[in-house]
This record gives sequence, C-alpha cells and structure tokens, in this order.
Amino acid sequence: MLWYESLDQKIEEYLPDLTVEKDVPMARHTSFRIGGPARRMAFPKTAEQMVLLVNFAAECCARPLVIGNGTNLLVCDEGLDRLVINTRDMARLELGEGENEIVADAGVSLAKLANFACAQSLTGLEFAHGIPGSVGGAVCMNAGAYGGEMKQVVTSVAVLFPDEGIKRLTGAEMDFGYRHSLLSDHPDAVVLYAVFRLSPGDSAEVRAKMDELMARRKASQPLEWPSAGSTFKRPTGYFAGTLIDQTGLKGLTIGGAQVSEKHAGFVINRGGATFADVTALIAKVQQEVMKTHGVQLEPEVKIIR
Repeated sequence: MLWYESLDQKIEEYLPDLTVEKDVPMARHTSFRIGGPARRMAFPKTAEQMVLLVNFAAECCARPLVIGNGTNLLVCDEGLDRLVINTRDMARLELGEGENEIVADAGVSLAKLANFACAQSLTGLEFAHGIPGSVGGAVCMNAGAYGGEMKQVVTSVAVLFPDEGIKRLTGAEMDFGYRHSLLSDHPDAVVLYAVFRLSPGDSAEVRAKMDELMARRKASQPLEWPSAGSTFKRPTGYFAGTLIDQTGLKGLTIGGAQVSEKHAGFVINRGGATFADVTALIAKVQQEVMKTHGVQLEPEVKIIR
C-alpha cells in the first residue's frame, strides 16, 4: 500500500473531521506563486489534531512538511510526494493568563497578531505588522524588521517534538539569534502556539507606528510582485541588498525571475517564473557577489525539493 493510501485510512478512521486535499498545487500556498502539486495537504485546526497527524505521518513514512503562509518557501515544480501540513486553520488568538500577554496559535498571521495587540493597547509588535508570515514560521526563524524581532516579545513556545512529545520552551531556551532559533536545528519540530509578553501602550500611537512602518516597507520593497521577501540573509558586516546593487545586478533576469529593480535584496516572480529560474538566479547572484566582494551570500528563502 502506498504511503498516502495508508495515511488516508488512518485519517478517515481517527480524524474524520480533518480537512485533507489531494494533489494541491503549492503555487497556491506560497507567496512566490511557484511549486508543483503536493500529494496530500492537511489543515489541522487544533494542537490535538496536529499531534495525531504528525504521529500518523511518521507511521506512514509521509515525510511531513509543515507550512504557514508559505512566505519564505521556494518549492520545486515537480511537486512534493509527501504530506504538507498547513497551519492556516490553527487560528486561536487571545489574551494570556499573565499581564500584557497574548497567546497565538502557529497559523495566526503576524498582521492579525499585531492588529490584535493594537486593539488591546499593547505595544511591542508594531515591527511585525508588515511581515507576511505566520506565528509558527516567525518563531522558528526569529523573524524581525525595523529593529524588532521575535526574541524581544516571545516569552514561551509550545513545540511538538515528534520523538519526545510537547514541550513548553521559554524564550531563553529557544536560543533566538539572527534568523535562527533552537528549532532551526530541529527541522522536524512543530510550533503549536506562542505566548507574547508586551507592554501597555496607546492604541492610536501603536497604530500610527504600524502605519509608518508599512509605508516605509511599501516605498522600499517590491510588494507588488510575488516573492519570498528578502532572498538572502544579512552577511556579517554587510547588507545583502547593497552588495547585490553594488555588483550591478539590479534587474538581472533569468526566465521569469528577476533581481528587483526596486530593492536588490529581493528576487521576484515577474510572471511565469519556474523553480529552475529562481534557483539559477540565486546561484548567479551568489557567484557574482563572491567574485566582486568576496562575500558568500546565504539564502534566507527555504528551498524545498
């Protein structure tokens, strides 16, 4: 029996309310708008469903890939013969038990989280408002912008380790660093929810700050085109976009993929870009920057083959 047939049977028997779709184009679920069909895509709503689903996936050799909004993914055009678990419906968002705390499930978008904090007159998440990702991915990679990052506001994270069960890790135990956390070294771990501790603020001032940062983002970044955000991590002592610009690579195009003319740190899908187009362009940029500046650029986008 094929892995997905075994998985279908287990889900039908033990998780009859779970939404599962077959042969789902990943291009519909990534901000790059690139990617072939996933053999199965499941949409758990609760931590309990997630735990069972991950267990079943292990039993059936389904090689689960957990995604949120797909804003940091580049997926191959051939598709994925594996189970993709989409956290979209894990959407709990509420005040926590502690003072000035918010609890958010892995699938909550950062924009929704920041708006909720603003409505509660809590400050500290303004930087996250324009980041086009969800809580799970943001915690895994310590997402940040404009001087703010998850490290500053996350007080604890509930994580499912497939071989160990659920652990609640403190912010310190998460070992946050630049685009890194403890979970960067445990790719099979799954964020279930996170607790954020913020500070009292004025909702009007919080909203004004979010609007200001969004305006700056729109003015400097190619948000009108599909992309995965910043393509490369910031090299120590440099800015990736500046290095690429100084190398004369703005506008460099391979197929439908282009180094943005607006911000050289972004590779964009100008229309019909393939996985091969983007990976070839990334490699070309790395090669030219190394040749010109002697700096190795490391992709920030997660490449899934």
